[in-house]
Amino acid sequence: MALLRSYVSGGWHTAEDGDAVGVPLHDASTGEEVARVSSEGIDFAAALEYGRRTGGPALRELTFHQRAALLKALASHLREHREELYALSARTGATKGDSMVDIDGGIGVLFAYSSKGKRELPNDTVYVDGNVEPLSKGGTFVAQHIAVPLRGVAVQINAFNFPVWGPLEKFAPAFLAGVPSLIKPASQTSYLTARLVEIIIESGILPEGTLQFVAGSVGDLLDHVTAQDLVSFTGSASTAQKLRAHPAIVRNSVRFNAEADSLNCSILGPDAQPGTTEFDLFVKQLTTEMTVKAGQKCTAIRRAFVPADLLDAVAEAASARLAKTTVGNPTAEGVRMGALASLEQREEVRRSLKALLDVGTVVFGDPEQVEVVGADAERGAFLSPVLLKADPERSEPHEIEAFGPVSTLLPYTSTEQVIELAARGGGSLVGSIVSADQGFVREVVLGVAPYHGRLLVLDAEDAKESTGHGSPMPQLVHGGPGRAGGGEEMGGVRGVLHHMQRTAVQGSPAVLSTVTGRWVTGAPRTEGDVHPFRKSLAELKIGDSVVAGPREVLQSDVDHFAEFTGDTFYAHTDPEAAAANPLFGGIVAHGYLVVSFAAGLFVSPEPGPVLANYGLENLRFLTPVKVGDSLTVTLTAKQITPRIDQEYGEVRWDADVTNADGDSVAKYDVLTLVAKEQS
Repeated sequence: MALLRSYVSGGWHTAEDGDAVGVPLHDASTGEEVARVSSEGIDFAAALEYGRRTGGPALRELTFHQRAALLKALASHLREHREELYALSARTGATKGDSMVDIDGGIGVLFAYSSKGKRELPNDTVYVDGNVEPLSKGGTFVAQHIAVPLRGVAVQINAFNFPVWGPLEKFAPAFLAGVPSLIKPASQTSYLTARLVEIIIESGILPEGTLQFVAGSVGDLLDHVTAQDLVSFTGSASTAQKLRAHPAIVRNSVRFNAEADSLNCSILGPDAQPGTTEFDLFVKQLTTEMTVKAGQKCTAIRRAFVPADLLDAVAEAASARLAKTTVGNPTAEGVRMGALASLEQREEVRRSLKALLDVGTVVFGDPEQVEVVGADAERGAFLSPVLLKADPERSEPHEIEAFGPVSTLLPYTSTEQVIELAARGGGSLVGSIVSADQGFVREVVLGVAPYHGRLLVLDAEDAKESTGHGSPMPQLVHGGPGRAGGGEEMGGVRGVLHHMQRTAVQGSPAVLSTVTGRWVTGAPRTEGDVHPFRKSLAELKIGDSVVAGPREVLQSDVDHFAEFTGDTFYAHTDPEAAAANPLFGGIVAHGYLVVSFAAGLFVSPEPGPVLANYGLENLRFLTPVKVGDSLTVTLTAKQITPRIDQEYGEVRWDADVTNADGDSVAKYDVLTLVAKEQS
């Protein structure tokens, strides 16, 4: 059988002696050898240095939007190769549905981060974090937090259960941040990850050095990590502890993120009696989480808490559903649950089951034998779904995880008890509450949230569109406290920022404007003969400004606006009531009349590069405007964001409306779309 290739230092690497070396990898269903794997001969120090010196600079030359575009192109390319990946995925024991979760889910993460990058990050290489912080009375000394890419490599060590989604969910935020990745998958299913990487490298979409891949042992890789590198690990809690304590990681304070196994729970509310939608949802979700990927999911339900008086009803309903689960070769017709990833994994699950059986009883299934379709039950890593029930006060159900199609029913008698029992898992990736009683839901959510990275509330209202207990979403954090590893992955832009250094920069407004590419209050403005609205994106500069006004606010203006809009709030229409208002002391102009007057003052009405006004943000009314006040508006180009796939871009303008005394009466950002070139 072929020896899997690694991709390091800009080229493909194969261990010497071909088929004679390497660890054999087997088809999970048939036991046939699929490939061999070995990382012998790889210079890990050189691979990391190659990523730092080649991949890092190539990525940092690109803006967030350019990186986002490459992620989208890569996702589209991988989508064309799904069928090939599905076929290989079946050899890991995955059914077509399992493969969709892994393969389509991973591609979906790339699409999601591409969208996030385009919508939520600037078309720049610097991320501005938060507002400008004033540090002096005169406004000449200010500060701004920025985030820039770390100058190292994101080392990503993945588990065997998701050989496609696992690497892609780590790669996407790292790439978008501007940090190259080195992927090291678990060996059992690494032949699927290897083909994924081959497809990516062969596409030529990614800049050289931004993605490397190691098939086989991690070797001395971690000996060479520096303070600028990151390590992200998915796997067992015990392995996470060992890696976290690695001397180089400790010595260099390397950012280490762990997503470990956890005893996730699902809680059925007392209101969810048999016959209710919520009861059926709980049973369906429980059995689905037991059988998808043969229960080999770090988010699967291991502990199912049910009201004590519903224990028998839940056991009966769940057993009836599990009895319909056909186990066998994923390629065989009618199979709903495939094999575990390897025979070794099956034996590990059986060992854990023996410990659980010491304190519980079997409700459904047989840990030692199972009827399978299209394969040999012993040559393949097959295991029956096993549902247990146990005393919730025993420690074992809260400490032992059987990483397979196994879950335990645990009865509870009060809200306080189930909150305490859920916490005994020591920290989990996800928990779910299935109930239509929102009072119960609120109490449980607030009680168990400190012990969970994500919580799903499932009821009749959201069930149709819910993505389910076991589905991490790229928009949401994936991780959890304590036993779950104490880390966070994905979470939208949060996952990107994990790969960047947040730095506070202090200086003058002019300096911060230059560093961040955003105009800062107090920085120089440029007023020229050409109105900024007459400039294309190519001509417009940060700080370009126009001052317009004054315009006097008349009583007739206030009256007309009230009549025309229907906004007859007393402060605008009733002199006596307005005079009694401690904030106004008399009739004041509508805030939106002020904004409308400001727009009338600063616009350039003729056709030109400005295509549309698409919004206002951060609007605040600061000083009441009374009849007879005169308004002046200063409009300044604050941020310019070209869209890489359009003939226009976005311009954010700082609008400051002042009265005759120079006091600001309104401040806000105006958002416009502006053509890149003059037509």
